[in-house]
Amino acid sequence: MIRTLDDKKRENLSDLSDFLFKYHAALPQTLAGKPFLYEGNEVITLHFDFATTQSHMCKCDPEKLILGYTRTMMGFLLFQPKPERIAMVGLGGGSLAKYCLRHLPNTHFTAVEINPEVIALRDNFRIPPDGPNFKVICANGAVYVQNHSELVDVLLVDGFDRDGQPRELCSVGFYDHCYAKLRDGGVLVVNLLSGDNKFRTYAARIRERFDDQVVVMEAEGFGNKIAFAYKGRGFPPLATTMSERVHDLGLTHTVPLHTIAKKVIHN
Repeated sequence: MIRTLDDKKRENLSDLSDFLFKYHAALPQTLAGKPFLYEGNEVITLHFDFATTQSHMCKCDPEKLILGYTRTMMGFLLFQPKPERIAMVGLGGGSLAKYCLRHLPNTHFTAVEINPEVIALRDNFRIPPDGPNFKVICANGAVYVQNHSELVDVLLVDGFDRDGQPRELCSVGFYDHCYAKLRDGGVLVVNLLSGDNKFRTYAARIRERFDDQVVVMEAEGFGNKIAFAYKGRGFPPLATTMSERVHDLGLTHTVPLHTIAKKVIHN
């Protein structure tokens, strides 16, 4: 069936009307600083306000990484291709958690989320229940990384609230604890906002704590930069090593690791 221009206009107006209706319905939650959902026919998104999107899920493929910065964050595989334990500060809609559960089934994944109202939405985003290799903890991420009794191979930091990145997740002390939380050969991955006026300060703090074994790159898409900080020897990986990992990982992963590898090599 051929869709006419009028059909498309009517569909766009219907989408706009639906958006405005749900916007007004969510306004009380927005003003109270509470998370809320926007659900369309094909997608579900998580918001604290309508200016930014915290998480984005495609209903027909819940494990797919829709937002470009999440795909870039998976570049940690180039530094640590076989992590035994991953911890993530900031659950959101669980995009990275679900991707790792699907593509790294033998890796234990812990998500730490401070906001119980975000965790309460986990079923909407089809985040699996806790199990042997997966758990969601309601806790302050800054406090969580201070506990060094259970070290991890990868630490993902993607914690935001309606005001942006909480200052306690980008302090000198926080990055000190992140370093201590990692095993040798471990990787810290931090999602940073390019437009934050303290971006350079945060990047400098990461570089100082990790002895400049850090790569900061533009995320796929717009508005984010991703910092990869490595603990241990062998940084940065040789180009040949990187190429081999891209080849091997490409058999099981859907993220553009070859593009990320080029950015690492030329950084």
